[in-house]
Amino acid sequence: PNSELFYDRGEDFDPEGLGEKLFFEEIDNDRYLEVWNVVFSQYDAKANLDRSEYKELPQKNIDTGMGLERLACIVQEVETNFDTDIFQIIIKEIEKYSKVKYTGEYKESFKIISDHLRTLVFALSDGAMFSNEGRGYVLRRLLRRAVRHSKLLGVEENYLYKLVPTVVESMEVFYPELRDKIEYNQKLILSEEERFMQTLAQGEQHLEEELAKAKDKKITGPVAFKLYDTYGFPVELTQEIASESGYSVDLEGFNVEMAAQRERARDARLESGSMTSQSKDLINFKEESSFTGYTSLSDDAIVIGLLEDGESVKKTSTNFSLITNQTPFYAESGGQVGDTGYVVLENGTKLRVIDTILAPNGQHLHVVESDVEVSLNDKVTLEVDKVRREEIKRNHSSVHLVHAAIISILGDHVNQAGSFVNDKYARLDFNHFQRVSKDQLDEVEKIVNDMINHAAAVKVEEMDIEAAKASGAMALFDEKYGDLVRVITMGDYSKELCGGTHVDNIAEIGIFKIISEESVGSGIRRLNFTTGQNVYKTLVNTEARLENIQKQLNVKQVSQVEAKVSELIEKNANLEKEIEAYSEMKLDNEIVKLKAEALELENFKVISKVYKDLSAKDLKYIADAIRNEVEAVLVILATTINDKVVFVVACDSKVNSFDINAGNIAKELALFTGGNGGGRKDFAQSGGRDVSKVDKAIESIVENLT
Repeated sequence: PNSELFYDRGEDFDPEGLGEKLFFEEIDNDRYLEVWNVVFSQYDAKANLDRSEYKELPQKNIDTGMGLERLACIVQEVETNFDTDIFQIIIKEIEKYSKVKYTGEYKESFKIISDHLRTLVFALSDGAMFSNEGRGYVLRRLLRRAVRHSKLLGVEENYLYKLVPTVVESMEVFYPELRDKIEYNQKLILSEEERFMQTLAQGEQHLEEELAKAKDKKITGPVAFKLYDTYGFPVELTQEIASESGYSVDLEGFNVEMAAQRERARDARLESGSMTSQSKDLINFKEESSFTGYTSLSDDAIVIGLLEDGESVKKTSTNFSLITNQTPFYAESGGQVGDTGYVVLENGTKLRVIDTILAPNGQHLHVVESDVEVSLNDKVTLEVDKVRREEIKRNHSSVHLVHAAIISILGDHVNQAGSFVNDKYARLDFNHFQRVSKDQLDEVEKIVNDMINHAAAVKVEEMDIEAAKASGAMALFDEKYGDLVRVITMGDYSKELCGGTHVDNIAEIGIFKIISEESVGSGIRRLNFTTGQNVYKTLVNTEARLENIQKQLNVKQVSQVEAKVSELIEKNANLEKEIEAYSEMKLDNEIVKLKAEALELENFKVISKVYKDLSAKDLKYIADAIRNEVEAVLVILATTINDKVVFVVACDSKVNSFDINAGNIAKELALFTGGNGGGRKDFAQSGGRDVSKVDKAIESIVENLT
């Protein structure tokens, strides 16, 4: 049972005068607005049971809720929630950028933009990020839909980021924390707007072409998937654009394509990971195994599990995996790779462990490369590759220091979004809205090396999760933690929850060097770096390459390399100028020939030719020169160099006066040869794919002109 509270908004919202009939016959209407609902939860609903057979709940409760914005709508006596003061602040600001006002058919777009923008500001302030999956994908859809509706209002510029302060102004009385994130949110939204605008025009043009070709007014699944995969169009956006033209989208076909993509991704995973998730015997293996590798790199143990191709066996001599009652081998987790090393049998035979992974029930599974027989209950000695483990420890500990350093340089908004650590290098993914500058990277590198030089001890503590968080330890947002966690403290620099292996003193890291910085997704940056002997090896390799360059340049000392390179660059630049001058002379000769071969029409001249060896730059030089030298001329040129089609079309204002448009001609030529492009009415460039149709395309244009 429940009670629903409705408010009668009066006859102004009842144009047909139906009165209470609207309410009691549940006819869709704007007069009777539900503002409050009180539900008395009394019964336990079960599928396939008649309501009369529902059993009563042992603990009954009341669930109640009121629509706050609906109430504001009634109190302020306005038509919808979007007409209340809370939204009108945002809508009035949107009007400053749009070419239309908040009236009639445009109201819907204003509502969508203001609602979606408010959602973005709150979500981004709470730490969410734009991405291609999960909540990040939802945010990307919201922003792209807001951009689409902005275009319907005549807004072509990136402006949503400019509205962030207005959204904050409308909500900050109850959410003052939003003001601290204004600049951060603006950078994220602007970056995403720019990213989308780069693909929107291209994607919309592709969709328009597909709409023209679509049979039965339906966009196929593969086409919708291509728009999603290649142009970043959420399928919902494709549906929306298609529906505006009276078309539909084959969602079932789109889902088939998406499923196929996921299958391809699954197939690309490592076999070891696949085995741990698919082996029935491994899933059912419940015997306990303890990890001793935090304090020891060698241990005596007993074989309690043997698996060959994922199946349990009592003995085997083929490549296999084994589980022991205890092990010093770290299993791959938390971004850190698994240990390698040896299993030593009682007779002294060493079997190589090529990887260590986590079994479904948490045991450490040693992947062994061997042709020697091993049996259940064999006594063995496990030896971790010490040198490799030490390199992994140095790299892993540096990840914690880098995390602290980039927060200090880039800001508190930085959160770790993933990491990977092996013996050669480490990488850290983190959320940030723009490329990290060279100066900032240099500063991060300096800070981390300064930390290492201070030789702070690394403290490891085990405590319950709540105590760890209360102590100020940093936890990763998406990581799952048990009740008992390890807290790694590195001097005053870093305090994080982490199950990986670490140095005892950060001075053991030795030296730290950033290898590269790159983007791995919208709003996600990646730092690659290394430590210790790996830095030394990198230095030695760099010196060897420099010495090789020295020999090639034929200079006596490495210090002379830089001056020699500068000399060669200057010499090369001069040679390029000479080549360009000779090329222009050749092109000038070609221009003279083309002018002599011009086709004389009634009102203007036409010059056309297809080349096999000229660049697009050359075509533009020729076309521009002819257009400036010859009055009333239309120039149509093409090149098929490197099996690619490029068209250049140019004309003067006199030709334009005869309703001739260079942009339209360029586009028509491109479509004829399976491509795209266009441009201004006096100068345009386009591209095609089918080289065999170039001559025919130009001939058809010229024929139409004559």
